[in-house]
Amino acid sequence: MGTWNSRGLRGSTLEELINRTNDSYREKKLALIQKVPTPITPIAIDKESRHITLAYFEQKSTVDYIGAVQGIPICFDAKECAASTFPLQNIHPHQIAFMKEFEEQGGVSFIILSFTQKNEIYYLPFAEVSRFWERMENGGRKSFTYEEVDKSWRIRSHREQFVHYLEQLQMDLERRD
Repeated sequence: MGTWNSRGLRGSTLEELINRTNDSYREKKLALIQKVPTPITPIAIDKESRHITLAYFEQKSTVDYIGAVQGIPICFDAKECAASTFPLQNIHPHQIAFMKEFEEQGGVSFIILSFTQKNEIYYLPFAEVSRFWERMENGGRKSFTYEEVDKSWRIRSHREQFVHYLEQLQMDLERRD
């Protein structure tokens, strides 16, 4: 049996929990959030199974999720971090640009970040992400640490909402007023 690179599956556990949460939000009519598909161009297709065996990404994807919560447009990306330091190279410049433009249009952008070793998930408002990003661009650290994350942004589970981020979204909106 050959080896395979699981790099493409990073974040899939967090994303599955978010997908289930978003399904629950939709069922309860709290929010309508869609997973943004990554556009690919197939190169090779197995004729028998009709499965794509080789493909390339057509363009850079924006963020993982986009939608609306009670009339408020939101977009966010899901990230996982195995260590206590999150490398900013895991966020791409086009994602920062998209989230900034989304905010300028009156939407709310954020990152949901799972520190997998600590089994903790955080809501990082765009203002925080932007602060870390600008620090890097100004010659500072190319990462941020678990210690730098405001623990009041921690996301808890609530029944079938495994990544119940609406409370943190509410907190984000209140801090903007």
